[in-house]
Amino acid sequence: MASPRVRKIADRIKVIVAEMLERRIKDPRLGFVTITEVRMTGDAQNATIYYTVLGDGDVQQETAAALESAKGVLRAEVGKQLGMRTVPSLAFAFDGIPESARQLDEVLARAREADAAVAAAREGASPAGEADPYKKPRVIADEDDPDDTVDAGAALGDEDIDA
Repeated sequence: MASPRVRKIADRIKVIVAEMLERRIKDPRLGFVTITEVRMTGDAQNATIYYTVLGDGDVQQETAAALESAKGVLRAEVGKQLGMRTVPSLAFAFDGIPESARQLDEVLARAREADAAVAAAREGASPAGEADPYKKPRVIADEDDPDDTVDAGAALGDEDIDA
């Protein structure tokens, strides 16, 4: 959908189909349908309508069959309301993004719980070794005696230190 004209047609088709499903299509197989998006080819000949359905797999299959059977009525109404010379063909596709988003939310919630458990286990814990596990560089205090070494943390300026 490169051109703004095609985008406007797609938005209008979305509204027309949603209103038709809400008011005029009385198929008992039709579940609680939400039209999420309409994508069209650049020449405005084909429109793919993405939808979601509230319910499990059986309801989704029945709704897909109901939409497929109502495709002709919907296309006729789209053509009548758009007033175009050529009416785009309609194809329905189930939009799985909301289901994927729900699964991702569940995974993120489990990760937050695991992080909270690790933080709770860390409370009051102390390091396994020394408080400061990093080695300090050794500084030679006297040039005459190489065995006389002083820790760099202990020699803080009271002595003359040559590095």
